Amino acid sequence: MKASVSPDLCISCELCTNLCPEVFSMGEDGFAHGIDGDIPSDKTDDAENARDSCPTSAIDID
Repeated sequence: MKASVSPDLCISCELCTNLCPEVFSMGEDGFAHGIDGDIPSDKTDDAENARDSCPTSAIDID
């Protein structure tokens, strides 16, 4: 599974980075980004929680 964040929807609230810093980080552009590569298996639930908590539904996990 991979995580991605839409820069068109991201409002830089940092909720995803606080909930799952192993998968999401803030980029130099001021928006959240998912890690390159697959989500670690032990962080899948945290990443899905971050997706479900995103106030603008900017996160996709597939």
